[in-house]
Amino acid sequence: MNYLSIRNLSARVKGGGPLLRDVSLEVAAGEVRGLVGESGAGKSMIGKAILGILPKAVDITEGQILLDGTDLLSLPPAERRIRVGASCALIPQDPLTALNPSRRIGPQITDRLVHILGWTRSDAEARARALLGEVQINDPARVLRQYPHELSGGMRQRILIASAFAAEPKLIVADEPTTALDVTVQKQILKLIAGLQARHGTALVFVTHDLGVVSKVCQSLSVLYSGRVVEDTTVTDFFRAPKHPYSAALLAATPKYTDPSAGLKPVPDAVIAAVKAEVERG
Repeated sequence: MNYLSIRNLSARVKGGGPLLRDVSLEVAAGEVRGLVGESGAGKSMIGKAILGILPKAVDITEGQILLDGTDLLSLPPAERRIRVGASCALIPQDPLTALNPSRRIGPQITDRLVHILGWTRSDAEARARALLGEVQINDPARVLRQYPHELSGGMRQRILIASAFAAEPKLIVADEPTTALDVTVQKQILKLIAGLQARHGTALVFVTHDLGVVSKVCQSLSVLYSGRVVEDTTVTDFFRAPKHPYSAALLAATPKYTDPSAGLKPVPDAVIAAVKAEVERG
């Protein structure tokens, strides 16, 4: 059963051009779906639309976002916030800006459990300690008393991951969660996310520009260009034989780290012109 269904979703800047164009995609319970494409393709915009955190300058002009069968866009704002807060979570891109520098780590994990889900403070703190252990942070009780600036980038990202899984959400949006980390830490964080997702059975929308990340954590894939999905496929089929010329060009442009002598292959201008014309035709 599909836990998330986005149907014909379009959005635009108020008084400006389109940002999302007739986007449709499905995410089954426990599935990891990647959203890939160039910067500005609309990947993060889809995640923000799901969570109801689009900028005020952006309007959704049509479509549905069905979460477990309920169209979030049809709900009053307060009811939508409650439903999303109870069922969904976000792993943001930059842990340094996502965490409040003036607050200790503990309340930043537990406040959502207490104020949105009604947990007692002691139960929420016990859950936070257990989750920090699950993301392999030593001495969780001490870390919960610390401030973000006292921790490394990798530890801060682990805390955001723990916070996202704290309330056992059915769906998590991971918005390029390894971009701000070095390669070694990236590998550790991806392994953590994949392990937690598998153990908790959480559906995951994974926003990334890195096809190497897609190959490691995703089962299905939506390729976007200029706000439109140009290919919707399984990860296995994408890497075996991408159907859309733009998808094939993205794959060919991926650096070959096993062959340092191979030069970079930019997406050909002809492919860009063709996919741009296709998107604008609708």
